[in-house]
Amino acid sequence: MDSGRRDDSTVITMPESKSNGKGKAPAVAMATTKAAPGGWKKGVSIFDFILRLSAIGAALGATATMGTTDETLPFFTQFFQFQAEYDDFEVFLFFVVANGITSAYLVLSLPFAIVCIVRPHAVGPRLLLLIFDTVIMALTIGAAAAAASIVYLAHNGNPNANWLPICQQFGDFCQSTSAAVVSSFIAAFLLMFLVVLSGFALRRN
Repeated sequence: MDSGRRDDSTVITMPESKSNGKGKAPAVAMATTKAAPGGWKKGVSIFDFILRLSAIGAALGATATMGTTDETLPFFTQFFQFQAEYDDFEVFLFFVVANGITSAYLVLSLPFAIVCIVRPHAVGPRLLLLIFDTVIMALTIGAAAAAASIVYLAHNGNPNANWLPICQQFGDFCQSTSAAVVSSFIAAFLLMFLVVLSGFALRRN
């Protein structure tokens, strides 16, 4: 009876030592699986930072191009001078202000983007960027769309309203305004991509 009990105890202790050895392997596997999402989110945050720098360039380019647009025709008299400036159109003035706000916001958002790089799992900064990116994206798209309608009228006019196209006379003015609108749409597209990227990163949390 005693020898049988000793044999049973020996049989019981051996599986315990094996189970303890096997119990360490899942812990290592869990550690590696937890480390993987952090690296992925850090890569997303770095890409987000690069996109913000690109959007700053596009928004600043749109603001500067439209804000410096003016053209004076070479033929004028003592009393009449044919000149076109961006602030002659309220829509273009709104365009400059809106893209200026977009540029300032994108510059101010860079520290939050850096925080997301340092702390990829942080939800607060990412959620804050998502909300403000959406608002600024709507502002930029609205300004670009409104300016695009005026640029279209400048190129093609409106025969029903007897509005003649002016781009045949003010060619440089129309080229500058068109370039500014295209640059603003690029900034809006980058902001849209930033919103999608932030939403996807938050969903993965």
